[in-house]
Amino acid sequence: MSITAIITGTGLYTPPASITNEELVASFNRYVELFNERHATEIANGEVEALQPSSVEFIEKASGIRSRHVMDKDGILDPERLCPRLPDRSNDEFSIQCEMSVAAAREALSQAGRTTGDVDAVIVACSNLQRAYPAIAIEVQEALGIDGFAYDMNVACSSATFGIQAAANAVENGTANAVLVVSPEICSGHLNFRDRDSHFIFGDACTAVLVERDDQVAAGQGFEILGTRLKTKFSNNIRNNFGFLNRGDESGIGKPDKLFVQQGRKVFKEVSPMVAELIVGHLESLSLSADDLRRMWLHQANLNMNQLISKRVLGREATTDEAPVILDEYANTSSAGSIIAYHLNKDDFVADDLGVICSFGAGYSIGSVVVRKR
Repeated sequence: MSITAIITGTGLYTPPASITNEELVASFNRYVELFNERHATEIANGEVEALQPSSVEFIEKASGIRSRHVMDKDGILDPERLCPRLPDRSNDEFSIQCEMSVAAAREALSQAGRTTGDVDAVIVACSNLQRAYPAIAIEVQEALGIDGFAYDMNVACSSATFGIQAAANAVENGTANAVLVVSPEICSGHLNFRDRDSHFIFGDACTAVLVERDDQVAAGQGFEILGTRLKTKFSNNIRNNFGFLNRGDESGIGKPDKLFVQQGRKVFKEVSPMVAELIVGHLESLSLSADDLRRMWLHQANLNMNQLISKRVLGREATTDEAPVILDEYANTSSAGSIIAYHLNKDDFVADDLGVICSFGAGYSIGSVVVRKR
């Protein structure tokens, strides 16, 4: 008898601190003023280029973002720092990503009506891991008291959807009965708040998804995973060169490329058609069409990008009901974004309603998960 994977619960941890565009711009522009004052002579001599201020209007037009939740507000808004202040913890304390994961996981378990004793595996799937080893996933497993196995995975902004496929595979091949996929994204940690073109992009959050085998789930509960489709294509247009080999070349330490960098216009032009094409092809492979979809929970990186993708898929402008937007409040939370959209906009589904969770980003990487309400 074949086994089908079901999403039975989702969880969301939202950091308590929030930064509006107005606050972020005020801090950035003060940094610009200080920089230009301190380098006035070099700027006058043409040796240093003067920095340009940012604006709320520029941010909202470029991205649709209005605010973001963060793990630390004061450090980011300090014009002399422009970086979150997140003190190291001792090895005897749970890490910050572990704490975020546990909070989101407990909500997913509660929504599914499960306990940690029902879970066999944990996958921590996110863009940035705060250490190489031991795996954050194994730490989360320990914190929750789960008996089984755990591992970390990173496919940048598509980590959560790739993680869902890995969880579905484990459930369907009998490796596990229930798998938690957790995405603790502290995107403020790798964002260059001194860069006018990107200082507004990211926020912090953590999501959790519980995937179970269908014969252990009550009739009518959860969302059946009808299929997943993944695609990667190498590109340098979104990159972060921070890594364990950095100390091997001191000249690169602290350089901008050790934080998030992107060629935004190229990403927009190249990724948008790839995503739309993948969604349409994925639906066709399942003998479905865009007309069958009630909702698309898209990666929350850029409003203009999502509007273009949804229009290409549907052949018309999508309503906010068909393609919900959460990036105005959360900004880009990397792999957590599409799951936040799903978590906050799925409870109105009735039996047989169809939707697609789709992520896309650095790599390039694209992940599509088509689901049907049971």
